[in-house]
Amino acid sequence: MNQEDELAAFIEMREAVKAEFEAAVRQLGGLRAEGKVKTATYKQLFARKMTLSSMLDIYKDFGLL
Repeated sequence: MNQEDELAAFIEMREAVKAEFEAAVRQLGGLRAEGKVKTATYKQLFARKMTLSSMLDIYKDFGLL
């Protein structure tokens, strides 16, 4: 894989992480509104949101967001 392909893949990954994070935030809000904060789904989604948030923080630290 050449550098242009790597850059394109990185940009695609970064945008996918941002989109998944935003979707997780929306889903968590919906579950919260339904009073389902103690469900396994909520807990798994919350953990995924935290993982994605950490990834986005690393991108920010490197000036990539």
